[in-house]
Amino acid sequence: MAGIFEGLKVIDCASFIAAPSSATALSDYGADVIKIEPPGAGDPVRNLPNLPGYPISPHNYAWMLQGRNKKSLALDLSKPEGQAVLRKLVADADVFITNFPPPVRKKLGVAYKDLHHLNPRLIYASFTGYGETGAEADKPGFDSNAWWARSGLMDLVRETDETTPARSMPGMGDHPCAMALFSGIVTALYQREKTGKGSEVRSNLMANGIWSNGIYAQAALCGATFQKRPPRQQALNAVTCHYKCADGRWIILSLLNEERQFPVFCKVIEREDLLTEPRFETKTARHRHAPELIAILDDVFATEPLAYWRKTLDGNGLIFGVVGIPSDIPSDPQMREVEAVVPFENDTMLTINTPFWVEGATKVRPRKAPDVGENSDEVLSAAGYSEADIAKMRAAGVVA
Repeated sequence: MAGIFEGLKVIDCASFIAAPSSATALSDYGADVIKIEPPGAGDPVRNLPNLPGYPISPHNYAWMLQGRNKKSLALDLSKPEGQAVLRKLVADADVFITNFPPPVRKKLGVAYKDLHHLNPRLIYASFTGYGETGAEADKPGFDSNAWWARSGLMDLVRETDETTPARSMPGMGDHPCAMALFSGIVTALYQREKTGKGSEVRSNLMANGIWSNGIYAQAALCGATFQKRPPRQQALNAVTCHYKCADGRWIILSLLNEERQFPVFCKVIEREDLLTEPRFETKTARHRHAPELIAILDDVFATEPLAYWRKTLDGNGLIFGVVGIPSDIPSDPQMREVEAVVPFENDTMLTINTPFWVEGATKVRPRKAPDVGENSDEVLSAAGYSEADIAKMRAAGVVA
């Protein structure tokens, strides 16, 4: 079956993760995505695994995820000839995606005002660090600073106010931001179905950050008074806390319906004596004596490994979770069952699926990410350039 977006022509003229990943989501449902990259090194995301501290692998895992299903056109946009090629492609495209800072867009002639008149049906998807108006409109940003740090998340997730603020993981905010930009693109495509006209779609890291931190951000907007966060051992609720198992792995409890779940929990961990202990008989008492209950449960969970506690707690209506580590993912049966991870086409190597499915619609089997400029000739030929034209541009360094 054809994907929902089969025939949709998308130009990914962006770099790194957030904006390009929105194009990846479109490609998973059949869109034809042309990735514009600078000749030579290509998109800088290709170099991420070479940076200090990144996992060591013979595979370029960052590019495998961001570049799948796409066709790579190595095009030098600093040259007028390269800009002319891009304009020719835009004239026949449905979606144009970029995260270039506004001054760069102006310099290269790829701002919305430069392109929309070439194609009235074009959806121009713009992604920035801090938005497109105001004093910080031209300021570049990564998710670590504009999404994670600016939103308050970096400050809030540390254990106490005295703990050093927590670092984010690479692309941690970019991938949720990609889904926001994807949503905007799809909404604009729906609008185009009604009006026949294209439009500009905008999103940014900072806005997505406070959306992700929505509960506490809204509290701040309401003038709320924030309470100091206690350390784990002094948390306010022992049954929404996390515990270390005998093998060093952690498990987290989320027993929000305490009246029903606490008796069941005590039974399955074989500590029914806690039910008649005056300090823990009622929800109010448990909260008042939470640190004491945490200390008891610390000792309980320390007696057995994580696998034992997973089996013990499962199937009893108790809500809990494993504090996962990356090495769990390849062998996680549930992730495979729901196709959160799927194999590449004609390969056993797995990749991460976009996190939504549409009944009756088919996702394409993920195709391996291309080398820099691997599809340059194919893309240019499809756009109407002759072999002689392509050879001339190649000789001039316009394409590679």
